Amino acid sequence: MVRLTMDLIAKSSNHFKNKRSYSLPKYLKKLTHLNFSNRNIEDIDDLSMCRNLTVLYLYDNQISQICNLGFASNLTHLYMQNNNITHIDNLSGLQKLSKLYLGGNSITVVEGLEELGELKELHMEGQRLPSGEKLLFDPRTLLSLAESLGVLNINKNNIDDVRDLTILKKLTHFFAADNQLQDMQDIELVFSQWPQLHRMDLSGNPVCHKLKYRDRLITVCKSLNELDGKEINELSRQFLINWKASKDAKKKLKDERIMTGQITYPFTDFHMGPHPSSKYNCTNVLGKRNPPGCGRPSRKVRSEHSQLDSAAMRPRNVKIPVSAGLLSDVADNAKVCGL
Repeated sequence: MVRLTMDLIAKSSNHFKNKRSYSLPKYLKKLTHLNFSNRNIEDIDDLSMCRNLTVLYLYDNQISQICNLGFASNLTHLYMQNNNITHIDNLSGLQKLSKLYLGGNSITVVEGLEELGELKELHMEGQRLPSGEKLLFDPRTLLSLAESLGVLNINKNNIDDVRDLTILKKLTHFFAADNQLQDMQDIELVFSQWPQLHRMDLSGNPVCHKLKYRDRLITVCKSLNELDGKEINELSRQFLINWKASKDAKKKLKDERIMTGQITYPFTDFHMGPHPSSKYNCTNVLGKRNPPGCGRPSRKVRSEHSQLDSAAMRPRNVKIPVSAGLLSDVADNAKVCGL
């Protein structure tokens, strides 16, 4: 098993380049950057002599547990992606940590970050999760990061809901590509609470196939500069924002008119009394229930109605009074025309 120890650091090329100028304790005390990536390291030993360490590279190793880093109170960047880590713990002493890279591990819950009040970036992409499971978030951790976190990377984690992340109002960069997000309304609701969001990537999610997906997100995220790897044209965004504002105003006005009774809808079939062809209309004008069968007239009544309708349609001889002078003019015209 390969352990990261003081001796391993002492044997590194950087120490041997400076051994003539510094003793080992003095060198370790002045050390600020330490790179032991891709060294098959499985465990971290006591490194308390490196008190001024600010950047630690431990990615692409075989580390299964974060430990023995409590001494690094000055650490600002920690790179531990592509290891075998299953839990986030033992980081409470890293008060100045601003960037944490834990992608490509086997972490199922984002937790244990309650004391990291200076954390600006959190990278959790591509966790090796059990089949059917998704990356979860501890509400206490989210609450503690609400006022500091600006960059969140949760690509490829089977995530289907981001409503728990609404509290992260300081986000400027959000990466959630290749997940299972599909509810457009929930996404709009969450993103409308992130006024400082500049860059976002949701490519590879089912929601990307929704009607007007891009237009709707641009209108909701008014400060967004890039969506799914494509820049947002300022003129296009302003047009979409104005269009949505106009549409919402018209809808609001229409709703107000309906509520106040200013808009009425005409009745297409209005009758002062019971309709003769309706078998359900059995109430007379006095509001009393008519006897059974009142809805449809009897055969005799229908026959009488039919006879009246036929008589009304027959042509009739109508007598029109005409003066003698008019008749004389008509006779003269007829002679001229040869009639």
